[in-house]
Amino acid sequence: MWWQYLLVFAGAFLFDVVPIPFPPAFSIMVPLQIMFGLNTWWVIVIGVAGSIMGRYTLTLYIPLLADKIFKAKKNKEVQFLGEKMKEKGWKSQLIIVTYSLLPLPTTPLFLAGGMARIKAIQIIPAFFIGKFISDAIAVHLGKFASENFEGMVQAALSWKSIASLVLGILLISALLFIDWFSLLEKKKFKLNFKIWK
Repeated sequence: MWWQYLLVFAGAFLFDVVPIPFPPAFSIMVPLQIMFGLNTWWVIVIGVAGSIMGRYTLTLYIPLLADKIFKAKKNKEVQFLGEKMKEKGWKSQLIIVTYSLLPLPTTPLFLAGGMARIKAIQIIPAFFIGKFISDAIAVHLGKFASENFEGMVQAALSWKSIASLVLGILLISALLFIDWFSLLEKKKFKLNFKIWK
């Protein structure tokens, strides 16, 4: 029985360690909970722990990856953006909690945090609060949705899930292609597509 909970942890970890917008971790937690008849609260606790470990790992390796694939100027811009985020204090924490509650991919948040070299401790506590609440709701709703499997498949291919994926890609594009120095220092909106090494 313990190996089934290990699958929940591993699934949530794998969904949240990738640097591209991926389906939310609860989309693996719910099927595993239903398939094995697992305790809902244990699935939530173990799944959220897997998600946090995945996002933490992402913040550790993304600076190394960013240094290899992006120009130094782009990395400095994102670090500058991170410094601005740190200056906001509790307001940035509230933004992270709110963002984590929304049905949006949190990948852009952690990409920005990792590339900006923001310490994980400055992101993860607020992420944990939002993630725990949103996953608890999703897993409980998953039990209800399991009675209508066809509806779940249709929902996964719905305009909402596709819109969420597109929005995640747009947020990552904004992070990478907006000239943040110009925007935040000079109040001028400028795009820069020459960011690759």
